[in-house]
Amino acid sequence: MARTALVTGGTRGIGAAISIALKEAGYQVAANYAGNEEAASRFTQETGIPAFRWSVADYEECAAGIAKVEAELGPVDVLVNNAGITRDAMFHKMTPQQWREVVDTNLSGVFNMTHPVWPGMRERKFGRVITVSSINGQKGQAGQANYSAAKAGDIGFTKALAQEGARAGITVNTICPGYIATDMVMAVPEAVREKIVAQIPIGRLGEASEIARCVVFLASDDAGFITGSTLTANGGQYIT
Repeated sequence: MARTALVTGGTRGIGAAISIALKEAGYQVAANYAGNEEAASRFTQETGIPAFRWSVADYEECAAGIAKVEAELGPVDVLVNNAGITRDAMFHKMTPQQWREVVDTNLSGVFNMTHPVWPGMRERKFGRVITVSSINGQKGQAGQANYSAAKAGDIGFTKALAQEGARAGITVNTICPGYIATDMVMAVPEAVREKIVAQIPIGRLGEASEIARCVVFLASDDAGFITGSTLTANGGQYIT
């Protein structure tokens, strides 16, 4: 029987690429989304992957959403914490709301999603928790104190939880993408993109499919000896 994978923010951008790659690898996939009903409906029509709507920032919504996914597809074996938002502002102009919204989604959302699936993974002696962090969680970025703090927190969460899950057959890892050619990045002015690319030794933006392949590997049995790790995929822009 195919394992079940749940991808948050799984109907657009990097998340959509991850959902599709996992399906192609033989998983039963559920894609979570927060608000873009039109994009989610189009994604399901094009891929056949069911989409489920809830906010990862709300623990009760996560618990209820996960229960619905498991009732339809079976226990979640692979959780991909991909959902994330930005509310960029220089720190002296950043509002408490901008701080809370980003931390609630990008950091607390990882807790909210992982906590409900953890007992089942422990009981079954198998699980994969893969969190998509960011290059800016590693190096920081001006105008993103909230985002960088949350994404750095994801890395710390991963390192701690990996130690708890190891004896139960659960691996916990993080992927830190650099700048990827998503709709959001491609929407910035060309001159800005050129400045970004100039900082990347490989000389180009990454592709969402390249991040998806990292997820598929970490979800596989072949990656069973890898846990607590941060897989950096940024074209050499920031080397740890």
